[in-house]
Amino acid sequence: MTHRILIVEDEPSIAELIAINLTHAGYEVEKALQTDIAIGMMREQLPSLLILDWMLPGKSGVQFAKELRANERTRSLPILMLTAKSEESDKVLGLDSGADDYVTKPFSPKELVARVRALLRRQTPVDDSGPLAIGPLKLDPVSHRVTAVLPNMEPQALALGPTEYRLLQFLMANPERVHSRGNLLDKVWGNEVYIEERTVDVHIKRLRAALSPADCDRYIETVRGSGYRITKIPTQT
Repeated sequence: MTHRILIVEDEPSIAELIAINLTHAGYEVEKALQTDIAIGMMREQLPSLLILDWMLPGKSGVQFAKELRANERTRSLPILMLTAKSEESDKVLGLDSGADDYVTKPFSPKELVARVRALLRRQTPVDDSGPLAIGPLKLDPVSHRVTAVLPNMEPQALALGPTEYRLLQFLMANPERVHSRGNLLDKVWGNEVYIEERTVDVHIKRLRAALSPADCDRYIETVRGSGYRITKIPTQT
């Protein structure tokens, strides 16, 4: 299946540069100059991935990403944020808004294509581990669903973004072990992708937020100075 990429970028020359490189890499590409155009294009069919500029007329990419994450239909849509802002605080804001990755202008077209490939790979669940369970948390890699099964209650479906799903799947497959940020980057993001370790903290925060409605966020523990782990018996109450 050919992946379809939607580029939301108000600078035509940049949008065209991205489109040319993605087309050469074998992707179908569509372009939108602003968010309201993109919304119309996504109404009938969602793209495989969205490349979203931070600074857009009318509505910023950050605000648009937040709206997409709040909508059930687009919650799991992979988002690559594209921006001229390079400060760490800006990167964290972009990731906190719901972006799965972040590329700073000026960028290498080859690096951008590599990041797109990595994001799309993360969309494909790793099915060789079988169903996983930690406490009330159940993860089914075949249906790509995460549920919380609490006593005397109906199973509660939990909505996770694609990166949070893969992060949880890796942690659940390796419980009680402390994983450094670097190790998580290698195992979940892939060691060929240029992503800062701070990115892990942002996605752990988002994973905990997704698990919190079922009070399962306490199963993800921070080990100060070392990294993160998932535990079968949380100490946090």
